[in-house]
Amino acid sequence: MATTEVRILTQSIGRTLARALGAWSAGQWLAVAVLGMSGVAAFGIAPDATQETVPVHAILRELPNPVVDALDAPEAAAPAERYWREERVRRGDTIGSVLARLGVDDPEAALFLRTDPAARPLFQLRPGKALRVETDGAGRLETLRFVAGKGALLSIERRDGGFAAASSPAPVEVRWEMASGVIASSLFAAADASGLPDAVTLQLADVFGADIDFYHDLRRGDRFAVVYEMRYLDGEPLGAGRIVAAEFAHRGDVARAFLWRDATGVESYYTAEGAALRKAFLRSPMELSRVTSGFSGARFHPILQTWRAHKGVDYAAPVGTPIRATASGKVLFAGVQNGYGNTVHIQHRGAFSTLYAHLSRIAPDVKPGARVVQGDVIGSVGQTGWATGPHLHYEFRVDNEPRDPLTVALPNGEPLSPASRSAFVAGVEPAAAQLALARSYAGSPLAYAR
Repeated sequence: MATTEVRILTQSIGRTLARALGAWSAGQWLAVAVLGMSGVAAFGIAPDATQETVPVHAILRELPNPVVDALDAPEAAAPAERYWREERVRRGDTIGSVLARLGVDDPEAALFLRTDPAARPLFQLRPGKALRVETDGAGRLETLRFVAGKGALLSIERRDGGFAAASSPAPVEVRWEMASGVIASSLFAAADASGLPDAVTLQLADVFGADIDFYHDLRRGDRFAVVYEMRYLDGEPLGAGRIVAAEFAHRGDVARAFLWRDATGVESYYTAEGAALRKAFLRSPMELSRVTSGFSGARFHPILQTWRAHKGVDYAAPVGTPIRATASGKVLFAGVQNGYGNTVHIQHRGAFSTLYAHLSRIAPDVKPGARVVQGDVIGSVGQTGWATGPHLHYEFRVDNEPRDPLTVALPNGEPLSPASRSAFVAGVEPAAAQLALARSYAGSPLAYAR
């Protein structure tokens, strides 16, 4: 009897079978299915049949290693996953409770935060501040970022098996934001309804204050639109900046203002035609202050108990309220002057000068001979000299003769020169477009990345 040798090639048998089965026609597959349903065991062995013994020889053959896809190789495993999360500080929070909400589970990081002096700002958290962390899949801290006080960005990173902390000035991003509103009762009520920050509302009153009395002249239905700067630090709002463009519709007239820096670097507001919007002098040395005593040829002096001329205007305000220079000029005097107490006297262009008395303090850089720019803070309201209460005594002089600051005709500001007007028109065009957009969305705060 012939010897039959069976060779088993384990690597190729699966592929051979797959090729054989794959080569069957549809008819062959149908025949197998019919036989299976008819109960015929075509591949069975009859009972009591003698089976021939087949000798088996094991053949060992060295096979090449299969090619493994690079994505399946252990050395090509994907790096550990990392996640950035952000959480805002709530009232009563500690750094531990904030990190717990952020999913940080890292005793080593907790020890570093407790012991490293650079991490101390994290234990002086204020509600509303944001804390951002990067963690791995197991909750270990990789990076922490927190904007601390005075615009410092605190960064803590895992390095060489430990942690390192660094503090650096965070880059400030300036965006243009817009708001508009309609006056129903007061400027501040309309500004609050539109989401306009108080600091910008005060600027708005200052920009148009030479032509509009925001205490007495406002009418229901007056409207405003503003484009202003908003400063952000690491994504967190840091505060409002300057007004870039604004308009105010009052009694049927529309006044527009655009911020422009001239060739000398001085910034001021101009109309769309390049005319100076601000007068050479501010009407008031304080923002939205209250007049308690006006200019008079005869007023009963509360301390001297005699009738005397009152050669200025008194503005009542709390001690410490900032006082502004009403025009640019040179400081003639800064110090104590008899009944005026702490006094600042400024000479402006031409024959004009202004005097500020009863100050609680004089700004450190306001000294005789120093230059000041309109709007610079020169001191604070006080009660020095002959004063019965905290207030500012303000005088406006022409050729050193006192004039009523509330009624005197203020000189106009210098307009743009013809040579710089074309640059101005082109430069304010983006702001004018945003102002038109703000006007069309009255009462809705908008943002525009600049």
